[in-house]
Amino acid sequence: MKDYSRYFTGYPEQIVTQVMQLINNNKHGAYLTKKYPHAHTITSDKSLYAYATELKKCYLKNAPPFGRAAFKKQGDMVTNALGTHTYRMQGKTRKHDLAINSDLLRAPEPLLKALVVHELAHFKEKDHNKSFYALCCHMEPEYHQLELDLRIFCVLVTQGKNPYYLLK
Repeated sequence: MKDYSRYFTGYPEQIVTQVMQLINNNKHGAYLTKKYPHAHTITSDKSLYAYATELKKCYLKNAPPFGRAAFKKQGDMVTNALGTHTYRMQGKTRKHDLAINSDLLRAPEPLLKALVVHELAHFKEKDHNKSFYALCCHMEPEYHQLELDLRIFCVLVTQGKNPYYLLK
């Protein structure tokens, strides 16, 4: 059996133990589908852009302009990143772009939101520090729980068991 504990680095030992028991007993899919019964309906780059733009308007009004948002294949969801935030210069304006791992095309909306919030927080905070996570929690009060659940989702995808491909 593969060891997925690396997906949960930085979490308290008690949490890692509980999550690993879920995974080892093959109950992590049931845990997620009970908590999040449906996949989101954001299935195009255009709808992802609109979704991310609305979140930015609500929480980051004074942040630099938003550029693009796209679903992209990015390899292993934990090692290679679930999402990326980059910026580019367009004339004299700095444009921020988001790329979300295409494995999240079939995921619950709260997990997608947690990832988009994470990437939007990089508009203001480059590093993963206290201010960064405070901003994530400002935009999504359940951010830390959603991030943990997102990592459980990553295990399912890595195992080829995304339950949201089967749900309508």
